[in-house]
Formats: sequence, structure tokens, C-alpha cells
Amino acid sequence: MDTTPLRDAYRALLDAAATVADSGDPSPVPPTGEWNADQILAHVALVTAATIAAASAVASGANTTYDNRMALDTWTIERVISLAGGTAGLRDRVRRQGDALCALGGPALAEAELDTPVPTLLLSKDKVLVDQPVPLRDLIAGLAAVELPGHTEQLLALLPDGARAGARA
Repeated sequence: MDTTPLRDAYRALLDAAATVADSGDPSPVPPTGEWNADQILAHVALVTAATIAAASAVASGANTTYDNRMALDTWTIERVISLAGGTAGLRDRVRRQGDALCALGGPALAEAELDTPVPTLLLSKDKVLVDQPVPLRDLIAGLAAVELPGHTEQLLALLPDGARAGARA
């Protein structure tokens, strides 16, 4: 599996997180009902960890499932922020986890392993998006195509309008 799109998506997310952190606003206030930058990064860290766990289980021949509900749990998100030590620690964690997932999802897994159906439950804003088996490769590709770009945009939306236009250019 070519993990270049996944690497690029992690790089864009981390660049956006750095832009927000360097914007001069130590804690940009998100729109009502949205997460702040640290919460977004903690969520991504949890989603990435769950994806690594699923890929590792498949690689070891074990049965696994994929469920993102813990990555949406407020207490768990705040705990990850605390354990990572804040923004810099979260960015480092996400970078390292992204590297690990790219290494595991690329040359370390055979085509048959990537095609393994993984019972999946994905929620967003209290709505079920997926509740069915999904091939492992599609879980990984979904991070690159949907999950990470969506959170990159969420981070950039925290910037003041002028800074946001410059960050997207």
C-alpha cells in the first residue's frame, strides 16, 4: 500500500497545528460545539492509535474491531492532552504515530492483510457514519482522504481570517 497520501495528510495536519500554535493567539477559541487545537490533536492521536492497534492485530493474525467512540470521549481527550504535556507533546505524538502507521500500513502488511474486513463503528457528532466491516486498507486510506484533511481544516478555521487565507495559500 502506498502510504504517501497518508504521510502527506499527517504533514499537512501538523503544519496547520504549527501555524495555529505560532499564530500569537495562545488558545484560539473554536466555534460553538467545535474543539480547540489541543482537543483536535488529541482526537487525532486517539484515532491514529486505534488504527495502529487494528493494523497490528491484523498483522498478528488476531481478530480485531475498529470503534472511534473513545476518540470522541471528552474525558479521554483531556487525559491524552494531559499525558502528552500539551500542544508540543501532542504534535510530537501525532507525528510519531503517523510515522508508525505509515511504516506498518505500507511494506509491513501483505495485500491479503490489507484486505482483511474489520468490523467498524464510526461516529461523528452523534451520528453513525459506518457500522459494517471495512477492509483495513480502507480504514487507513480514510484517514488520508477524509479524517486528517477534515481536522486540518478544523485547525485552520481557528486562525483569524487574515492568517487563515495566508495558511491556505
